[in-house]
Amino acid sequence: MKIEIKNGRVIDPASGFDQPASVFIAASKIVGVGETAPRGFSAEAVLDATGCVVCPGLIDLSARLREPGFEYKATLESEMAAAAAGGITRLVCPPDTDPPLDEPGLVEMLKYRARQPGFAQVHPVGALTVGLAGQRLTEMAELAEAGCVAFGQANISIVDTQVLMRAMQYAATFDFPVWLQAQDAHLTKGGVAHDGAVAARLGLPGIPVAAETVALSTILQLARATGARLHVRRVSSAAALEMIRAARAGGLPVTCDVTINHLHLCDEDIGYFDPMARLDPPLRSAADRDALAAGLADGSIDVLVSDHTPVDDDAKQLPFDQAEAGATGLELLLPLTLKWAEAQGIGLVKALAKITSEPARILGLTKGCGSLVPGAVADLCIFDPHAEFTVTRERLKSQGKNTPFLGRTLRGEVRYTLTAGHLAYSTDGLLR
Repeated sequence: MKIEIKNGRVIDPASGFDQPASVFIAASKIVGVGETAPRGFSAEAVLDATGCVVCPGLIDLSARLREPGFEYKATLESEMAAAAAGGITRLVCPPDTDPPLDEPGLVEMLKYRARQPGFAQVHPVGALTVGLAGQRLTEMAELAEAGCVAFGQANISIVDTQVLMRAMQYAATFDFPVWLQAQDAHLTKGGVAHDGAVAARLGLPGIPVAAETVALSTILQLARATGARLHVRRVSSAAALEMIRAARAGGLPVTCDVTINHLHLCDEDIGYFDPMARLDPPLRSAADRDALAAGLADGSIDVLVSDHTPVDDDAKQLPFDQAEAGATGLELLLPLTLKWAEAQGIGLVKALAKITSEPARILGLTKGCGSLVPGAVADLCIFDPHAEFTVTRERLKSQGKNTPFLGRTLRGEVRYTLTAGHLAYSTDGLLR
């Protein structure tokens, strides 16, 4: 279908384009951006984007879909509908499904199942080790052939550093990216909150910042020794961010991301044992939160992620130290990006780059993805940057209804999402 999106403010962070224009779509591709239609183009449908921003579809580098294995928490259908409602057209899921993504057949099945709803495209991260057990390496070449875009351990550490080194050597041999969360298994053990004044006051077992920095030191050293392409997931502390800055200054091409929760919240948001604030890694201090927000602004942190982890009520509505870590986030990625940009005094072009062109670059999808240039896949998000809404359980389309932002009013509402030129979401409901 040929579609014209008109009257919108078109922003393409990849090219720096930012001006009123129309976007012309044909055969699932963008065929023109400007005031006049390409020669011979005749629109079969028109979307009016008056008052809205038209940008590339959002790309989320960390979103759990809970299939296979955890369908009682969420399903592919429910979470990909939530992604479309959040303007997300591509997402990366970690390998900690049940069973873990350590065999090509599992990856192929996940990609096949994810294509059926048609809301977004899923890019799986394959397991570095069989069963995520940290002992035997997976057949990464076969997993990559099945569709894995990187290899990691989700939030499960490899305790044996010899195994970790061999895994990074193997990955480097084939130039496969390695995505790791820096956390020392021993220093994390038993902890449920940031090891600081709040945890001490509440009597909660703490997880020190050293749990992140000790592991990060090892990971960076091994990346330097092996030449593996390293992406550090879910940086949570100012100290870890400083280590990444130093590594980059020393020539190590490491990238990293931060979650929407750690960008806006700190351990004080635990309040009186609020299980919604039980997250992994834990919410750190206010100083850490502020350092992460500044690091995202100055480019030290490449990407902002939702870290979407739907949790069922039975597992969440428990005493803080017993509640399951995680929160829903797909539908909050855009408004919380805008909230950060406003607080930092950052323009929309630079802010949207953190959730469009930058994740596309890390995924190696710079050609035809995360951009609005002619020839690119027609993945688009159309949102009203001024529209306010309150986060409620009823509003969230994700099966997971738990987030620390419940009850908060945010700004920036998605009106339309197009995936490969097809209308995946509109404020009138889901259209396929």
